[in-house]
This record gives sequence, C-alpha cells and structure tokens, in this order.
Amino acid sequence: MRPGNAIAAAYVLAAFVFIFLPVVMLVEYSFQDGLVPVPPFRGFTLRWYEEMLGNRRIVEALWHSVAVALVSSLVATVLGFLAAYALARSRPRFAAGIQYLLMAPITVSYLIIGMGLLITFQSLGVGKSLAAVGIGHGVINLPLAFAVLYSQMGEHQANVERAAHDLGASDVQALVLVTVPMLWPALLAAFLLCATLSWDEFIIAFLLSRFDVTLPVVIWNMLRSGLSPELNAVGTFVFAISVLLVVAVELAILWRLKK
Repeated sequence: MRPGNAIAAAYVLAAFVFIFLPVVMLVEYSFQDGLVPVPPFRGFTLRWYEEMLGNRRIVEALWHSVAVALVSSLVATVLGFLAAYALARSRPRFAAGIQYLLMAPITVSYLIIGMGLLITFQSLGVGKSLAAVGIGHGVINLPLAFAVLYSQMGEHQANVERAAHDLGASDVQALVLVTVPMLWPALLAAFLLCATLSWDEFIIAFLLSRFDVTLPVVIWNMLRSGLSPELNAVGTFVFAISVLLVVAVELAILWRLKK
C-alpha cells in the first residue's frame, strides 16, 4: 500500500472510531447488569429497558416526541411541497430570492431560532407548550422538505401534468391524481427526514416546552443527576429509532431511483 493510501485509510479508520465508539459504548452498557455504567462489563440484562418502559415520565416524553415529530413533519412536508410546486411551475420573477428565504432557517442556529420563537410567543401571549415546540420544529423542517421536493420537480413531471390537462384534468385533479403519486417517494423521504430531525432535537424543545416535554429534554434532565444504565437504555432507544428512520429514508430514495 502506498504511503498516501495508508494515511488516508488510517484517517478514515480514526474518523469512524471517533464517531461510532461512543455509540457502541452507549449500547453495550445499556445491557450491563450493574448500577454503574463503566468497564468492565458485568453481565447481560434487560433490566434497564424494563425500568425505562416502566418509567411514566419517560414513556410520556416518548409519546410527546412521537406526536411532535409526526405533526410537525407532516405540516412541513405539505407546506414544502406546495412551495416547491408553486416555484417550479410558476417560475416567478424573484424565484431565487424566495428560495433563499425558504432555505434561510438552515443557516441560522437553532438557539437563535428558539429564542426568537420564544420572544415572539411571549409577545403574543402564547405560553410554552408542545404546540409551540411543534411550530418550532415545523420552522426548521420546512427548508429540508422544500429542498428535497424542489429537487425532484423536473420537466418530466411538468410534461405529464400538461398531458393530463390536455385530457381534461383540472389543475387540482392533475396535482392530486398525477403529481402527488409521481412524487410519492420524494414526499415520503422528505417526511421521514423531517421526522428524524424532530425526533432528537433538543434546543428548541427545551426552550419552548414547560411541563409536557419531549424525550431529549428528559434525557438532559436525567444527565444532570449523572450517568446511569437506564439513561444508556433511553439513549440506545433514541439512537435505534433514528437509525430506523434513516434506513427508511434510504429505502424511499432507492425506490424513487428505481421508479
């Protein structure tokens, strides 16, 4: 092996170790039969997962996270689709500026977005709640959904829509019966990506929630008391759901490519 290739391989290996070793340790010690999640490994047990599922606070936060992720992702996907469709088909004069405005939240820190939303809600008399968290997640999810869907709206879809119009379909019929089915894999991918982002988002959820909190906020509160095997189990569960969502996105993209 050439020296340059050896250095590159060592760099890649070091990067993988740096990224995945903490995850491996987290998963491993979530199954350890001991009160302290540190080496050496003291035996296998599912006790901490049983305690996690029996912890009312964790289970409630889990359902809160699921609800926020589903609703905010659905709203962001619908709005992103409508915005992408309008820009791709009407081609307004200031299309580039509109695209920049829609993508702007990606360039802004979540801390700034969360603080801005908190100030806005307080000025409007809106208190902290899961609904506020959902709105915040919708704000950060919209650019992602728009980017995914806009990139898939090519000339092929436009030609099929024109053919549908020639056959007597109205604009709404062409949109619902032609465009949406053709873009279904992209819509699914956008929804799952948004759900992945919302599922483990912490900053906005922490700033905009009070009593009904999401799972990342509960994890942060548990961390204040120190590490525990139950906390490792919760972290492993969150990681597993994120991996499943990413795999689902990849499958949706592969389905789209095969179509």
